[in-house]
Amino acid sequence: MCAESRQALAPGAVGAYGLRLENVERAKPLLIPAQPSWPRLTIRRRLGTGDAEHEWLSERAAVLKLQQGVIELDRGQGTATFVLPHRIRTAELVHPLLAPAAAVMAYWLERESFHASGVVAGGGVWGLIGERGSGKSTTVGRLALEGVGIACDDLLVVEDSNALAGPRSVDLRRDAAEHLGVGEHLGLVGARERWRLRVGPVPNSLPLLGWIFLAWGERVEVVAVGPGERLARLHANRGVNLPPPAPAATLELAALPAWELRRPRLWASLPSAVNCLLDAVA
Repeated sequence: MCAESRQALAPGAVGAYGLRLENVERAKPLLIPAQPSWPRLTIRRRLGTGDAEHEWLSERAAVLKLQQGVIELDRGQGTATFVLPHRIRTAELVHPLLAPAAAVMAYWLERESFHASGVVAGGGVWGLIGERGSGKSTTVGRLALEGVGIACDDLLVVEDSNALAGPRSVDLRRDAAEHLGVGEHLGLVGARERWRLRVGPVPNSLPLLGWIFLAWGERVEVVAVGPGERLARLHANRGVNLPPPAPAATLELAALPAWELRRPRLWASLPSAVNCLLDAVA
């Protein structure tokens, strides 16, 4: 039974990653209904560049460096203040700015987070992990066009072995957007140009069933990933580069089934790779 059916949603409240977000009115179309029990995070904006020379995180606060500014997080106040030299656009807040703040909040809440997408299949979510340039967003975009549910695009937050849904969008690069024929051009957002594909609703929380790691190869194939290798890869893709808040829980996540999906670096290989992925997680 998904979380929505166990507990009434707060009327009009929205959020993502298991956080109830406030002061995000313009971003509501890309967020999801929030549960009353979700921790509150109020978004604040301030013009400036920030004066932090280094990132830091304590039990009560954190400062995260951005390309042109900083994010100041106050755990006690439940606030995330984005300090940038320009007015923050809604598109920029939803992604990429929200993800690092959500990863730190997850750490404080003893949740785990990963730089990963979430694909809904087989009654749960499969974490999709790939290094930069591995075709992750392209694969997720293709899956969305095939009608597959997308739990998240770039940050996967896990609580009690359940994956928590993120904003309702996938960001593509120019070549992927042109090949797939989708995506709203947002211009320069964060460090790069983005084409945003909106995706449909999914349950706020679903069981995490396993992992798919993306790699380039000579042919389309799926290969099992052993337990030791799973743990190493998951550790390398954690959302916060600190010791896990709950080490035993992290080991349980590494015990889930895992596959490596390989395909040639050709657009023509994408449809069969997506079919191969869906067969593996069925």
